[in-house]
Amino acid sequence: MITRTQRDEHAINAFARRLDLGKLSPEQFIQLLETLHMLGTSGAGVELPSLTTETLVDLVQRASREQIKAIAEHAELRSVFLDEIFRRMSDHFVADRAKHVNIVVGWRFSDGDGEDGFDRFQTVIEDGFCVSSADLGRTPDTTITVSAEDFIRMATGITAAATMFVTGRVRVKGEYAPAVRLSSYFDIPTPRR
Repeated sequence: MITRTQRDEHAINAFARRLDLGKLSPEQFIQLLETLHMLGTSGAGVELPSLTTETLVDLVQRASREQIKAIAEHAELRSVFLDEIFRRMSDHFVADRAKHVNIVVGWRFSDGDGEDGFDRFQTVIEDGFCVSSADLGRTPDTTITVSAEDFIRMATGITAAATMFVTGRVRVKGEYAPAVRLSSYFDIPTPRR
């Protein structure tokens, strides 16, 4: 028997996959996401966190550069997307690839609402586990600074992390090698082609 929650999750995923994003301006795209977010926070059963990772990746892949930039520039939606990505990191962590790795990565996203104009998160990989959150209270071994727009693209597999490092769109303070290897510890979703 399908529960109401499962039916609602199926509906939001089907809706997101059917969207023709090419017909939406960045402003319309943001209005749509704001409406979905509002429905979720009002308890209507339609919420962005219900999107499967595959649907979220597909949505980002089909979105234009301007639409992704609009998400990154919208304080509330940027926060929702960053929270979702970090919440899902442990689900995509491959412990076998990170044997004997113990690292604390601090993330700084420019143009944020936090301290010094940055949104901040941390990822801790220790003893075969990965935990990510807005504040884990740990001292980072490495701090990665990147725009939210570029991070959304990297985290969803749209842009290769190596490309971002080579082009200077990602800045690293602290241990550089672990930052470069970080993406290899995750099964980054592959967008549909």
